[in-house]
Amino acid sequence: MLETYIQMTFFDRIIARANTRFMIMSDGQYELKRRQSAENKQASEGLSLDVIDHYNGSQRSVNTLSGGESFKASLSLALGLSDEIQASAGGIRLDTMFVDEGFGSLDDESLNQAMNALKGLTEGNRLVGIISHVSELKERIDRQIIVSKDRLGGSKVKIVT
Repeated sequence: MLETYIQMTFFDRIIARANTRFMIMSDGQYELKRRQSAENKQASEGLSLDVIDHYNGSQRSVNTLSGGESFKASLSLALGLSDEIQASAGGIRLDTMFVDEGFGSLDDESLNQAMNALKGLTEGNRLVGIISHVSELKERIDRQIIVSKDRLGGSKVKIVT
């Protein structure tokens, strides 16, 4: 159908942009690829994802990625979508992005790779907000907005610069 063809075309562009970041975050191991045919009759043909593992030369479903690898793939896709919107929407700039959780599933090396990718986004006038309970992030982030509960059921906000 025409609608699916158009979706696949935009999806390919988003995947290409996402892969520039996913390759960095996975240290060159993984690359996303749109599956050419559906796994079953209920899936949308041409809109499913596989991952190419450059370390062993295999191609498999993204569903086989670990929690940390899956987080990096999702973050890469979100960034690829943002890049594609900016590139094709004529003058629209997305200067603020919030990433909510997922960092707890990353090992130290993966956390470093994800943080480096996010720091690269903050060049210029972009703002990247990270919503997380991972204590290791507190040491890595200079400017923080810390929200904590108070005893009356409300919350307090503290800004650390």
